[in-house]
Amino acid sequence: MSLLDSLASSLGKSSPEGGGGSSNLIAVAMEFINNQPGGLSGLIQRFHEHGAGDIISSWIGTGENKPIAPDTITNVLGSEQVGALAQKAGVSGDQLSGMLAAVLPNLVDRATPNGEVPAEGKLDLTGVLGSLGGLGGLFGKSEGDKNT
Repeated sequence: MSLLDSLASSLGKSSPEGGGGSSNLIAVAMEFINNQPGGLSGLIQRFHEHGAGDIISSWIGTGENKPIAPDTITNVLGSEQVGALAQKAGVSGDQLSGMLAAVLPNLVDRATPNGEVPAEGKLDLTGVLGSLGGLGGLFGKSEGDKNT
């Protein structure tokens, strides 16, 4: 069982089809970010417009990532957008919001390793995942991380 499958399972998603939906979540989230007007910068602006700028700023900064509630994700992205993303990932809207609440902080954090948004505002799936040494690293960052 992959780490993403474990995450999905811990969020209450049973995966009878073998977890393909949870593995797709990273790609769906990155595609969504890249398709925003302005890419990651556009997503950051959206968070600020919906009162969650301090949360996404913590993900970009070099300090601890603030958690985000699934309903805040839905508020920022809009229920129509969450529904469309959920359909792409093969999960319900509620499941997607919960999974994005777990994935986005780490994804944005890893995409901005020095606390800086990429100049072009686009995330490179291979680059981000490659810098993680695989998907396992996406969820491996904790205060006990001693990789220096």
